[in-house]
Amino acid sequence: QVQLVESGGGLVQPGGSLRLSCAASGSILRINRMGWYRQAPGKEREMVARIISGGSTNYADSVKGRFTISRDNAKNTVYLQMNSLKREDTAVYYCNVFVNTPTHYDMDYWGKGTLVNVSS
Repeated sequence: QVQLVESGGGLVQPGGSLRLSCAASGSILRINRMGWYRQAPGKEREMVARIISGGSTNYADSVKGRFTISRDNAKNTVYLQMNSLKREDTAVYYCNVFVNTPTHYDMDYWGKGTLVNVSS
């Protein structure tokens, strides 16, 4: 089994910054991809940012230039630095990883989510 522990959400004013963290643990042989998704009230879950094992990244157009995804392979941790936050960034943010375990190849796991509330 693989566990994901997210942290760093909270209340922030428009224009402010937050840093989300997601640490993966368990029977992990290799982490292939790590990413962040978000779901705002009444909306579908959407991809925010992803980073693959080689370091390549993808971002949603709405966050390009404001958010930065990074990973610490030694700690099996992915980060999302969020700057210049806007009210429309308010959502529950979910960590997502694709991993190889002793029994599964490229299996995906989700965190429980952390709330980011951008409000004055």
